[in-house]
This record gives sequence, C-alpha cells and structure tokens, in this order.
Amino acid sequence: MILYNITYTVATDVEEDFVTWMKNDHIPDVFATGLFTEHRFYRLMNSTNDGFTNYSIQFFAESTSKLVEYESRFANALRYETQARYGEKALAFRTLLEAVI
Repeated sequence: MILYNITYTVATDVEEDFVTWMKNDHIPDVFATGLFTEHRFYRLMNSTNDGFTNYSIQFFAESTSKLVEYESRFANALRYETQARYGEKALAFRTLLEAVI
C-alpha cells in the first residue's frame, strides 16, 4: 500500500472555501481517476496561529505503478486547478509513504 500525502498550508481568509472545494470538487476529482482505493482529509491540530491552517489529504494506492500513472496522466492538471484557484494562499507539500507492516 502506498500513501500519497498532500499537506496544504492554507491562509485563513480562504480556509472555508478551500475546505468546501476540496470536499466537493478536488478530492472527488482525484478519486475519480480510479487509481486510489481510499482517501482521508484532516486538519492538523497543531497548526500555528499565524494566519494559516494546515490540512492533510491522504490518498491510498495499491502500488507504486498506480501512483506513477496518476502522476503522468492527471496530477499536473489537478494541481493547476488548485494553484489557479488559491495561488500562494494554499501551498502544497507532497510526500509518499509505503506501508511496512
């Protein structure tokens, strides 16, 4: 199992819109690629009080090849949508994790 984690740092003035858009549009669009088996959406509880809140969106894939396919076929367009909508007000940091159990 491969975990594709995206951590966003989101400005509080767009936070409500960001959460709604992620739940209703972006996450369903990523999941609709058919390359992930499940997803989760979290707000980090230890976010700083500096005008930003951190969120983690986790997508689970059965294999690295599914993630490679996502990256080559879908990732750029979906990232562009987020960038176009929020610009510097929602910055992403991506990590890949592999289950070791």
